[in-house]
Amino acid sequence: MTKLAQKYDKQIIYLYFRTNCKQFIQEKMTRIILSLFLLVITSSQAQQSQTDAFWSKVRYGGSFGLSFGNNGSSLQLAPSAIYQANPYFATGLGLQLNYAQFGDLQFIGYGGSILGLFNPTQNIQLSTELEQWRINREESLDGGNREENYWLTSLFFGIGYRTNTVTFGIRYDVLFDENRSLTIDPWVPFVRVYF
Repeated sequence: MTKLAQKYDKQIIYLYFRTNCKQFIQEKMTRIILSLFLLVITSSQAQQSQTDAFWSKVRYGGSFGLSFGNNGSSLQLAPSAIYQANPYFATGLGLQLNYAQFGDLQFIGYGGSILGLFNPTQNIQLSTELEQWRINREESLDGGNREENYWLTSLFFGIGYRTNTVTFGIRYDVLFDENRSLTIDPWVPFVRVYF
C-alpha cells in the first residue's frame, strides 16, 4: 500500500470516526438534556406540592389581651401566623403592640414573639410565648415629663378553652417585673383566633 493510500485510508477512518462520534455525542447529549429537563420539571412539581402542603398548614390570626387594675389598664394586639404541624402542636411567629397606662406612667411597646401551642384535647390549649419588646415609657411629673426607652423580655405560659378557631384563656408572665412590665399583673386574660 502506498503512502497516498494509507493517508487516504486514515482520512476516511478519521472522517468516519468523527461523523459517528459526533452523532453518538449528539444522541447522548439529547438524551441527557431531555432527562435533566424531565428531572427539573418533576422536581419543581414535587417542590411546588411540598410548598403547597406547607402553606396549607399555615393559619393566620392572633390574639389580644386586656388588663385592668387600680388606676391603670393595658391593651395588647398581637397578629401572628402559626404552622399547624399536626392536630396537637403548632408553632409560629408574631408581632406585638401594647399600650398601657398606670397613673402617671404611660407605656407604648412593640416587638416580636415566638409561640408554641399544644392541644392535649380538642378543647384545651396550652401555650408558651416568648416576647421581645421595645418599650417607650413616659412619666408625667410636676416639673415635666421623664422618658425612658428599654428592651423587655416576657415569657408567658397560658391555658385556654378552644372552640373551633377561637381560644379564651389566661396566661402568666414568669419574667414579670412590676417596675418595667407592660401589664399591671403577671396574669393576663386573652382571646386568640386563628383561621
